[in-house]
Amino acid sequence: MIVRDFNKLKDTNRAVSDAQWTSVRMLLADDGMGFSFHITTLYAGSEHTFHYKHHFESVYCISGRGAITDLATGETFEIRPGVMYALDQHDKHTLRADEDLVMACCFNPPVTGNEVHREDGSYAPPASAAE
Repeated sequence: MIVRDFNKLKDTNRAVSDAQWTSVRMLLADDGMGFSFHITTLYAGSEHTFHYKHHFESVYCISGRGAITDLATGETFEIRPGVMYALDQHDKHTLRADEDLVMACCFNPPVTGNEVHREDGSYAPPASAAE
Protein backbone atom coordinates (compact mmCIF):
# COMPACT_ATOMS: atom_id res chain seq x y z
CA MET A 1 0.00 0.00 0.00
CA ILE A 2 1.19 3.49 -0.83
CA VAL A 3 -0.02 6.38 1.33
CA ARG A 4 1.19 9.90 0.64
CA ASP A 5 0.17 13.30 1.97
CA PHE A 6 -0.08 16.10 -0.62
CA ASN A 7 0.72 18.68 2.08
CA LYS A 8 4.02 16.94 2.86
CA LEU A 9 4.96 16.38 -0.80
CA LYS A 10 4.40 19.94 -1.98
CA ASP A 11 7.72 21.05 -0.45
CA THR A 12 9.79 18.15 -1.87
CA ASN A 13 11.36 17.28 -5.22
CA ARG A 14 8.00 15.72 -6.20
CA ALA A 15 6.68 19.28 -6.65
CA VAL A 16 7.62 20.71 -10.04
CA SER A 17 6.69 24.23 -11.05
CA ASP A 18 7.25 27.28 -13.17
CA ALA A 19 5.74 30.76 -13.03
CA GLN A 20 2.34 29.57 -14.33
CA TRP A 21 1.77 26.15 -12.72
CA THR A 22 2.76 23.73 -9.98
CA SER A 23 2.43 19.95 -10.18
CA VAL A 24 2.78 17.66 -7.17
CA ARG A 25 3.54 14.15 -8.41
CA MET A 26 1.78 11.86 -5.95
CA LEU A 27 2.60 8.69 -7.95
CA LEU A 28 5.38 8.26 -10.50
CA ALA A 29 6.59 5.47 -12.78
CA ASP A 30 8.89 4.00 -10.12
CA ASP A 31 5.87 3.39 -7.89
CA GLY A 32 4.93 0.55 -10.29
CA MET A 33 1.24 1.37 -10.64
CA GLY A 34 1.18 1.66 -14.45
CA PHE A 35 0.07 5.31 -14.30
CA SER A 36 1.18 8.49 -12.59
CA PHE A 37 -1.07 10.72 -10.50
CA HIS A 38 -0.55 14.44 -10.00
CA ILE A 39 -2.30 17.36 -8.35
CA THR A 40 -1.62 20.29 -10.65
CA THR A 41 -2.49 23.95 -10.11
CA LEU A 42 -2.63 26.21 -13.17
CA TYR A 43 -2.52 29.82 -12.05
CA ALA A 44 -5.24 32.34 -12.93
CA GLY A 45 -4.63 34.16 -16.19
CA SER A 46 -2.31 31.49 -17.59
CA GLU A 47 -2.74 29.66 -20.87
CA HIS A 48 -1.00 26.41 -21.82
CA THR A 49 -0.78 24.49 -25.08
CA PHE A 50 0.04 20.81 -24.65
CA HIS A 51 0.29 17.87 -27.01
CA TYR A 52 1.01 14.65 -25.16
CA LYS A 53 1.96 12.60 -28.23
CA HIS A 54 3.27 9.68 -26.17
CA HIS A 55 0.95 9.75 -23.16
CA PHE A 56 -2.74 9.51 -22.45
CA GLU A 57 -4.02 11.87 -19.77
CA SER A 58 -7.25 12.21 -17.82
CA VAL A 59 -7.92 15.30 -15.73
CA TYR A 60 -10.57 16.08 -13.11
CA CYS A 61 -11.21 19.65 -11.97
CA ILE A 62 -11.24 19.97 -8.18
CA SER A 63 -11.59 23.76 -8.05
CA GLY A 64 -11.38 26.86 -10.21
CA ARG A 65 -12.69 27.80 -13.65
CA GLY A 66 -11.27 27.87 -17.14
CA ALA A 67 -11.63 26.29 -20.56
CA ILE A 68 -10.02 23.69 -22.78
CA THR A 69 -9.90 23.97 -26.56
CA ASP A 70 -9.35 20.98 -28.86
CA LEU A 71 -6.95 22.47 -31.41
CA ALA A 72 -7.93 19.93 -34.10
CA THR A 73 -11.63 20.85 -34.02
CA GLY A 74 -11.65 24.32 -32.44
CA GLU A 75 -14.23 23.08 -29.94
CA THR A 76 -14.01 24.72 -26.50
CA PHE A 77 -15.33 23.25 -23.26
CA GLU A 78 -15.81 24.92 -19.89
CA ILE A 79 -13.70 23.58 -17.05
CA ARG A 80 -15.21 23.89 -13.58
CA PRO A 81 -15.36 21.70 -10.45
CA GLY A 82 -16.71 18.26 -11.29
CA VAL A 83 -15.67 18.32 -14.98
CA MET A 84 -13.31 15.63 -16.31
CA TYR A 85 -11.63 15.46 -19.68
CA ALA A 86 -9.58 12.64 -21.18
CA LEU A 87 -7.03 13.06 -23.95
CA ASP A 88 -7.75 9.69 -25.52
CA GLN A 89 -6.47 10.62 -28.99
CA HIS A 90 -3.27 12.41 -27.88
CA ASP A 91 -5.29 15.58 -28.47
CA LYS A 92 -3.36 18.82 -28.92
CA HIS A 93 -5.12 21.34 -26.72
CA THR A 94 -4.98 24.72 -25.06
CA LEU A 95 -5.99 25.00 -21.43
CA ARG A 96 -6.87 28.44 -20.05
CA ALA A 97 -7.18 29.20 -16.34
CA ASP A 98 -9.62 32.02 -15.63
CA GLU A 99 -9.19 31.29 -11.91
CA ASP A 100 -6.59 29.09 -10.26
CA LEU A 101 -7.43 25.60 -11.55
CA VAL A 102 -6.66 22.71 -9.20
CA MET A 103 -6.68 19.51 -11.22
CA ALA A 104 -6.18 15.80 -10.44
CA CYS A 105 -4.29 14.27 -13.39
CA CYS A 106 -3.42 10.71 -14.40
CA PHE A 107 -0.85 9.85 -17.09
CA ASN A 108 -0.41 6.56 -18.92
CA PRO A 109 2.32 5.58 -19.40
CA PRO A 110 3.36 7.06 -16.09
CA VAL A 111 5.78 9.95 -15.99
CA THR A 112 9.09 9.53 -14.18
CA GLY A 113 9.16 12.99 -12.63
CA ASN A 114 12.10 14.10 -14.78
CA GLU A 115 10.09 15.16 -17.83
CA VAL A 116 9.99 18.70 -19.09
CA HIS A 117 7.56 20.06 -21.65
CA ARG A 118 9.25 20.25 -25.02
CA GLU A 119 8.71 23.19 -27.36
CA ASP A 120 5.72 21.45 -28.98
CA GLY A 121 4.00 20.93 -25.60
CA SER A 122 4.78 17.20 -25.37
CA TYR A 123 6.92 15.03 -23.14
CA ALA A 124 9.59 12.83 -24.72
CA PRO A 125 8.59 9.20 -25.33
CA PRO A 126 8.93 7.15 -22.12
CA ALA A 127 12.02 5.23 -23.30
CA SER A 128 13.94 8.47 -23.81
CA ALA A 129 12.30 10.63 -21.13
CA ALA A 130 15.29 10.28 -18.81
CA GLU A 131 17.78 11.33 -21.50
